[in-house]
Amino acid sequence: MLFYEPLFLFLFFPVVLGVFLAVRRRAGPRAWVLLAASVIFYLWSQPLFVPVVLATCGTDYALGRVIGRHGARRAPALALGIVINLSMLLVYKYANFTVDNLDVLLAWAGAAPLHLARIALPIGVSFIVFEKITYLVDISRRLAKPAPDFATYLLYVFLFPKLLAGPIIKYHELEAQLLAHGNSRADDLTAGFARFMMGVVKKTIIADTLAGGADMTFNANPALLGFADAWWGVLFFSLQIYIDFSAYTDMAIGLARMFGFRLNENFNSPYISRSMTEFWRRWHISFTTWVREYLYIPLGGNRVPTWRAYGNLWLCFLLSGLWHGAAWHFVAWGAYNGVFLVLERIFLLRWLNNLPRLAAIAVTFFITLVGWTLFRANTMGQAAAIYRAMARPELASHALTVFRTTPMLAAAGAAVLISFLPAVPGFDRLAARTLAAPGGRLALNGVLAGAFALALANALAEPFQPFLYFRF
Repeated sequence: MLFYEPLFLFLFFPVVLGVFLAVRRRAGPRAWVLLAASVIFYLWSQPLFVPVVLATCGTDYALGRVIGRHGARRAPALALGIVINLSMLLVYKYANFTVDNLDVLLAWAGAAPLHLARIALPIGVSFIVFEKITYLVDISRRLAKPAPDFATYLLYVFLFPKLLAGPIIKYHELEAQLLAHGNSRADDLTAGFARFMMGVVKKTIIADTLAGGADMTFNANPALLGFADAWWGVLFFSLQIYIDFSAYTDMAIGLARMFGFRLNENFNSPYISRSMTEFWRRWHISFTTWVREYLYIPLGGNRVPTWRAYGNLWLCFLLSGLWHGAAWHFVAWGAYNGVFLVLERIFLLRWLNNLPRLAAIAVTFFITLVGWTLFRANTMGQAAAIYRAMARPELASHALTVFRTTPMLAAAGAAVLISFLPAVPGFDRLAARTLAAPGGRLALNGVLAGAFALALANALAEPFQPFLYFRF
C-alpha cells in the first residue's frame, strides 16, 4: 500500500486518523488503534511475512526482559537475539544470492548446482531487522528499559509511517514517545499534513518524472549509449534517488507527526556537502548513525590503531553496500564509498577543505555521481559499459532527445533547486523570514496544496511507481 495511492489516501488514512482522534485522549486506546492499523497496513503488502515478524518480536520481547536484568545471561541473550534477527535477514535477502554464487563455483569445479526455490524479498525487511536489533542492544547498553508490555514493542516495530523504508528509529529515541503517546495537537495535524503533501509532490511530480530519464539510459543497450546519454542518465538518477527517498521521509515524518510522533530527520541537503565524509553525515542519516553506533564503534571505532580504524571504516561501508542489495554492484558501491572515506582521512579531506566552497561541492558531487552508477546498474557488466561511455566524449549520442523533453527538464530543474539552493549564501535566512512573515506560511501552504492536488491527479493518471528504497 503506497502512501499516495487512492486506497491509502481516501480510505485507510482518513479512517485510521478519524478513529485515532475519536478515542479517548489517553495513550492506551490510541496506541491500540495505531498498532492495529499498522499491522493491517503491513498485512496488505506482506501477509506471509507478518507471522515471521510477530514470532521474532515475541523472541525479542522475552530476550529483552532477560537482558534488562543485567545478569550473567545478558550477553548470551543479546547474542541469541542478534543471531535470530540477522538469520531472518540472511534467509530472505541473501539466500538466493549466496546459492547463485555457489552455483558459479560449483559449475567451475564441474559439480552439480544447488537447487533453492526463489525467496521473495519482503518490503522493509532490512529496516525492520535493524530496528529490532537496536531494541536489544539499547537495553544491553542501558540506554532504554525493556518495553513495559508486548503491545508497546510491537508498535515500535510496526509503526506504519516508518515501517517500509525508515527512517531507522532506534528504540531509545522513541521510547518516551511510545510510553506517553496520545498527545497529538492541532499544530501536529497541520504541520504533519503539510510535510506529507510536500512528500507526495516531490515523489509523483519530480522523482517519477526523473525516473523516465534515468531508465532510458539504464534500460538501454549499453553498447549503443553515447557519452552524453550516459552522463544524462546518471545525473537524472542522482537527482531521482535523492528526491524519491527524501519524499518518502517527508511522508513518513508528516504522517507520524499527525499521530503524535516526532521522527528524526533523515536528510540534510546532502548534495551541498564539501566532502564524502560530510555527505554521509547528511545522507540517510538514520542509517549512517546506525552503522556508526552499532557496527563501527563496536569494532573499535577510532580507539584502535590508525590502520585498523581505516580497515573498519572501509568494512562498514562494504557491508553497507551489501545491506542495500544482494548483488555485487551494491558491494562495489559500498567499497567505492569506503575508499573515498579512507582517502579523506589520509589526505583528501585537507585538500577539499582548502578549495573554494563551490569547488569542493562540485568535486564531492562528481564523486557521488560516479558512485551512483554502480548503485543503479543492474550488473557489474552494465556499470562497466556505462563507465566506458562516460569516459569517451567522442561517442555520439543516440537517445539524447529523450532528455530534452519539457517535463523531464522541468523536473530536473526543480530537483537541482531543491538539492543546491541551500548552498546559496543567505538562503536559510530568506526561508526563515518568509515563514515568519505575516501570511507567509499560509501562502506557502496554499501553493503546496495546489501542487498536492496536481500530484494526486498525476498519480491517478499514471501507473504507480514504488519508492526506490522499497527494494532494500
